[in-house]
Amino acid sequence: MRLAVVSPFVDRRHGTERALAEVLERLARNYNCEIHLYSQRVEDLSFQVPAAFSAENTSGIFWHKIPSAPGPHLMQFLFWFYINRFYRWMDESFRGASFDLVLSPGVNCSDADVVIVHALFHRLRELSKETASVSEAGFLRRLHRRAYYALLSRLETHVYSKPKVSLATVSPRIAKLLEDYFHRQEVPVIPNAVDPLQFSSALRLQRRAQARASRRFLDDELILLLIGNDWANKGLPTVLKALAELSDLHVRLLVVGGDDPAPWREMARRIGIVDRCLWESPCADILNAYAAADLYVSPSREDSFGMPVAEAMACGLPVITSAYAGVSSLLREGVDSFILQDPLDSKTLAERIRVLCVQSDLASRMGHAAANASSEWTWDRNAAAVWRLLQRASSA
Repeated sequence: MRLAVVSPFVDRRHGTERALAEVLERLARNYNCEIHLYSQRVEDLSFQVPAAFSAENTSGIFWHKIPSAPGPHLMQFLFWFYINRFYRWMDESFRGASFDLVLSPGVNCSDADVVIVHALFHRLRELSKETASVSEAGFLRRLHRRAYYALLSRLETHVYSKPKVSLATVSPRIAKLLEDYFHRQEVPVIPNAVDPLQFSSALRLQRRAQARASRRFLDDELILLLIGNDWANKGLPTVLKALAELSDLHVRLLVVGGDDPAPWREMARRIGIVDRCLWESPCADILNAYAAADLYVSPSREDSFGMPVAEAMACGLPVITSAYAGVSSLLREGVDSFILQDPLDSKTLAERIRVLCVQSDLASRMGHAAANASSEWTWDRNAAAVWRLLQRASSA
């Protein structure tokens, strides 16, 4: 099968893009797909230089580099949305390209045959209207984010409402939202996975001492970890408030992501915990962050899946997330995780953290159960489900 895959970038530092990299590798290797990746940037993925298109299928990944444009994110996306379609049209019109299907993780184009929904901007737009995020420091930033969410919401309506577009998603929660917003019923759920060669208890413990020493964490400190972008949505305000309620314990917080930390530092300063927080930009070696941590916390207001939760579990860390994270459908409350029913409930979050801090045996049992649970979430299993989806779409 020859696929055109459309994604602005692919790497292993971001959840959606990491999932795409894993499945593309397996589609090429295990199912002999010829994958033509139309993307502006590709990292952490082996690819070939595009060759002349032929009638015969050649398995592998071929990167067609799409130019990018400077400016606000909204303008960059609009440029990307139209230029990737132009490049594919050029290949089809003048280079003899012919694709069995166009695959997109989300609304990256208007002509996708198959879309795997990793985030739903209709829901994110609603959340952005409910409260002004602490991370949205000024009027222009708020205006830009709302305009961006409005654009993506319109594109979702245009693409996801088409009966001919085959949809899949990463969690039952998003499948339910697709039914609510677009009346798409029985959308298949293909949960994300974890690579045990990258994330495991053994690897985390092997690197623990160095990871903590480099950050000057003390041996008796319990380190909370939160990873991701859009920290307001990931539940950082709730985590900071919970941390303020744990002043009698040696608990610190490590936050990793691409958001501007300045307004969050100011919030932490106001509630008296700024010296207990550390902010870092994302890097390819994300295992280093898990190695430094004792507990993963992410009481998400909305999260289609929650890749860091799954990765933390694979590393043997106990996790606390919310019922609004898609990954929660795979978890067992009180066994391999704690699940907050209200992502804004900082008091309950503080209580759960205190329990795991004081009861080290419970934390150990929960981390062990988490690692066992995540061992079933393999990328081979994920890719097999995507392959079946593609086959159904191709024969439709």
